[in-house]
Amino acid sequence: MKKVVVFTGAGVSAESGIRTFRDSGGLWEEYAIEDVATPSAWERDREKVLHFYNLRRRQVIEASPNEAHLSLAALERYFEVYIVTQNIDDLHERAGSTNVLHLHGEIRKSRSTQDPRLVYAIEGDELNLGDCCARGSQLRPHIVWFGESVPAMDDAIDVVSSADIFMVIGTSLEVYPAASLIDYAPHEAMCFLIDPRPVVPAGGRSFHTFADPASIGVPALVDQLIREYAG
Repeated sequence: MKKVVVFTGAGVSAESGIRTFRDSGGLWEEYAIEDVATPSAWERDREKVLHFYNLRRRQVIEASPNEAHLSLAALERYFEVYIVTQNIDDLHERAGSTNVLHLHGEIRKSRSTQDPRLVYAIEGDELNLGDCCARGSQLRPHIVWFGESVPAMDDAIDVVSSADIFMVIGTSLEVYPAASLIDYAPHEAMCFLIDPRPVVPAGGRSFHTFADPASIGVPALVDQLIREYAG
């Protein structure tokens, strides 16, 4: 069974109504990055940071997986599928995908400020001041903030390095180190890129491109892969 590795970004979830940061109308137009998504912001104004992520969490809970998420989940019937995502929502999991690696954390989880190994599911849509871990320290969003390392990067590299088919969906490939993952796809792997915007992968790697929104391009590519490799 061929191994399909899918690298997804904000464009996959945008069609489910989750506002992106970089596009017009995105959340960064209302909040400065340095005020809500950095370690220094957390130290300076924890209540503001928690409020920002409570808004984002509520948005995720109200959203539903779209055709792109559902098609990727259905692909597991025919291939060994692994998803590496920059997204912090849980729409891949809610669509039915079983192997999902979150590079930048998960909005519906919290972790201890004292011991990052202590991670908890958040019940409901709010994380507030006074919510503490088992060791008594304040819980923070289980998110990789700007300026922090990406603990899952090595695992993601291992997954991408063994791909037979590599799909890049809905990402600008401008956020590092995540964007460097395309450098680790095997040279013999079939590589596909789905995004309505002109995205030019660095490094000269050749991609078969679908200039479509994820909800259109992903189902089309999934059908193609099933016909060509799993028929």
